[in-house]
Amino acid sequence: MKKLVVLISGNGSNLQSILDACASGRINGSVAAVFSNKESAYGLTRAQQASVPGLALSPGDFPDRETFDRQLMQEIDAFEPDLVVLAGYMRILSSAFVAHYHDRLLNIHPSLLPKYPGLHTHRQALENGDKEHGTSVHFVTDELDGGPVVLQARVPIFPGDDEAEITARVQHQEHAIYPLAISWFMDGRLVMREGKAWLDGQLLPAQGYAP
Repeated sequence: MKKLVVLISGNGSNLQSILDACASGRINGSVAAVFSNKESAYGLTRAQQASVPGLALSPGDFPDRETFDRQLMQEIDAFEPDLVVLAGYMRILSSAFVAHYHDRLLNIHPSLLPKYPGLHTHRQALENGDKEHGTSVHFVTDELDGGPVVLQARVPIFPGDDEAEITARVQHQEHAIYPLAISWFMDGRLVMREGKAWLDGQLLPAQGYAP
């Protein structure tokens, strides 16, 4: 059975959706370990409850990002994952980390990429008067939130919505599409080749898979 490692920084709701999908067989694989850059992350409790090793590395214990990432890579590699998944991991990765897991590093970002890379995406959508918002699963490259998109989900923004309502609406979609994209990878259907995302041998368009 293929294995994945999940990186988190906080609550871990996407981690929970991945753990549940593995337990139900919707993902043909298992979570081998969960890593966090914060010891207080509730996602580590979720891992413990699922009998999955949960480990925290504090950036403050390392002199720089590169040293931290080297140690993180060493600890991840001990679990021999087929895929590394970022699920609310709030650190910018070093180029060495991205290169080490090239073609097997996925992230989910709360916007319809390439719109709103970086932080505070829901706030930006509200402030700009957008009528829709969403979330994107993408392969990770050195460009921040700029790797090829695999799958997106769109949600409406209604008059009177606040940031919390939009966040909840987007997370509901994240919990559906992230396990799906991971399952494609674990089944060998999804690959990144020459900097592009491919599903079932077909090049995916810029916005990812669209049925």
